[in-house]
Amino acid sequence: MTQFAPPENYFALDTTTVLDYCRQRPELRAMFPANDTLEAVEVGDGNLNLIFKVWANEDHNRTVVIKQALPYVRLVGESWPLPTDRARIEAQALAIHERLVPQHTPHQYFFDPEMCLSAMQNLNQHLIMRKGLTQGIRYPHFAEHIGLFMARTLGNTSDLVLDYRAKKEEVARFINPELCKISEDLVFTEPYRPTERNLFHEELRPQVESIYADERLRVQVAGLKEKFMTQAQCLIHGDLHTGSIMVNQTDTYVIDPEFAFYGPMGFDIGAVIGNLFLSYASHEVRTKDPDQRAEFRQYLTNTIIDVWQVFKREFQPIWQQVDTVNMPQGYQENYMLRLLQDAAGFAACKMMRRVIGLAGVEDIRGIEDVHERAIAGSLALNMAQALIMNRRDSFDISDIVAYATDQTPTYPWK
Repeated sequence: MTQFAPPENYFALDTTTVLDYCRQRPELRAMFPANDTLEAVEVGDGNLNLIFKVWANEDHNRTVVIKQALPYVRLVGESWPLPTDRARIEAQALAIHERLVPQHTPHQYFFDPEMCLSAMQNLNQHLIMRKGLTQGIRYPHFAEHIGLFMARTLGNTSDLVLDYRAKKEEVARFINPELCKISEDLVFTEPYRPTERNLFHEELRPQVESIYADERLRVQVAGLKEKFMTQAQCLIHGDLHTGSIMVNQTDTYVIDPEFAFYGPMGFDIGAVIGNLFLSYASHEVRTKDPDQRAEFRQYLTNTIIDVWQVFKREFQPIWQQVDTVNMPQGYQENYMLRLLQDAAGFAACKMMRRVIGLAGVEDIRGIEDVHERAIAGSLALNMAQALIMNRRDSFDISDIVAYATDQTPTYPWK
């Protein structure tokens, strides 16, 4: 049975106690000598954890991020307990990511199992990608970076590379039932039935209720949920949205892999694609000038295409390691096609849950005007439904982009 109680010596840090904690850690003594004056701020705007930025007054470049798991879902409170062991999962996933793609993984200074926290590189020259996209900022190297990140982290933790014993030992090490249950509920279950936790905007009710009633759609979602629950294909990040990516004009870093487990490869790829499509939908109202809107949306769709093409290119070293007798060229091509179609389906589920379900995204829910918010949400739902229902007829990433971008909002209602 899962133990939700944190370790005996655990306590939740605050902006005062985190300073004492950092002074006491031997791994940080070189960064923070004994006579330093330290300051801290709590910046955790996510759904689960405490996140502190700590820096030396004498030199703000001497800085660290402390991320601590709370024994409950921060978004909801103590009524929704959650194991703090997810901090171990995240630390181990970060270690693997840093080994495989150090240029796109924040450095982890240490993991403290008693306090259920990690100390990591402060990416203080970078911005959460979602925030940048809402402002219409373009990131010219993102597709190259994230395609490489996914190809290396997903391919090198799969059966294509790991031997039979190592793979199964890794599956056991990353068993993550409670966070998987969050995804099972919030991504694949609750958006498709009336529940108290759904938080869609009332203007969207007719469209949401049509989704509730659409059995053909729910059949497709059920198949994707089964794949999520049963296909231990590789170590996936499990929450690879644009809020878990920090960027600037030259760098890309992937953060927050606490949802990591051995699942279907297409889930991570779909999360990236789906969140770029959410940004596309949001600019239906965020960017007023039609020419500027068209230009930024062209950037987003080009990025989606480039992400997949870079992923395919960087996956080639994985295929070069396989037994081509049992995995001939035809199998490899079919594998990649199934992966693309899975990604489209998972992208759709991630989009619908962000419009209908408990944890929305700034792209849509951050739009101030309620009617404009509903227009963007309506478009996102229509794009998602087109993706999931047409994915088996998609044989190239350009097909997926075409199905999604051919949609228009249903709202405002006539």
